Amino acid sequence: MGFRFGWFSTGRDETARQLLEVVVRQISKGFIPGEVGYVFYNRMRGEAVESDQFIEWVESLGIPLILLSSNDFEPSLRQKNRETWRIRYHQEVEKRVRDCPVDLVVLAGYMLIVSEPFCRALPIINLHPAAPKGPQGTWQEVIWSLIQDRAARTGVMMHLVTKELDQGPPITFVTFPIRGGDFDRGWLDLDVTLRCKSLRQLVDEEGENNLLFREIRRQGVRRELPLIVMTLKAFAEKRIRVVERRLLDDEGRAVEGVCLDDEVESYIQSVAGACPASPAL
Repeated sequence: MGFRFGWFSTGRDETARQLLEVVVRQISKGFIPGEVGYVFYNRMRGEAVESDQFIEWVESLGIPLILLSSNDFEPSLRQKNRETWRIRYHQEVEKRVRDCPVDLVVLAGYMLIVSEPFCRALPIINLHPAAPKGPQGTWQEVIWSLIQDRAARTGVMMHLVTKELDQGPPITFVTFPIRGGDFDRGWLDLDVTLRCKSLRQLVDEEGENNLLFREIRRQGVRRELPLIVMTLKAFAEKRIRVVERRLLDDEGRAVEGVCLDDEVESYIQSVAGACPASPAL
């Protein structure tokens, strides 16, 4: 049996489908020598049009689909004690996925914080829009931190999910410069703007429409999907593995994250050449 992934999603928009769609396509091509063992989805039929579309699409692929609505699960407890609710919910999730053993769980657009016991029970990885030791928080907070610190580089990483939100040890990562090229105009525009207003005012007035902000975000998103693909490929080819919460290479040595800069950039270029309109896919 090949390497098996468990896929967790909330599937609330088209991006969630695209993430899984690209991985399934690369598996079917043999680029990722593995399979999706199941998709876990924290919605049920009838909750939203997008949910129903996602469910129908996954079923059309023939992938086992496990459903448990987080909206309908003990709602009164969720209001009173979110942490206890989180533990109980994921205890039930663990029961439901137990009959579909996998080698690795991937959180892909999964909008719930997983419980600490669940983190310990399964090796789970998630995407964070910063390089190792980079800013914490949402992708918006990350980008504004980079701008405030006048950073020269940033990146995207896959990290092991732990009880500390977004602070698990890095598994794989890709980095890129945010100086030079199309970034220079944004930094210049920033310098001019900051002569007459504070960064806080800039955030409030321009927000995500800021030129530099948009370019950093664009280049990060461009690498997110390729990093996921190349990370799953590395796991499926047994070049890396997680054992007792530690990342090991193919020789069994402990490593602190694997840089995939060259592999991700090569993947982007190869796909861009085949489909210029969708460089990230």
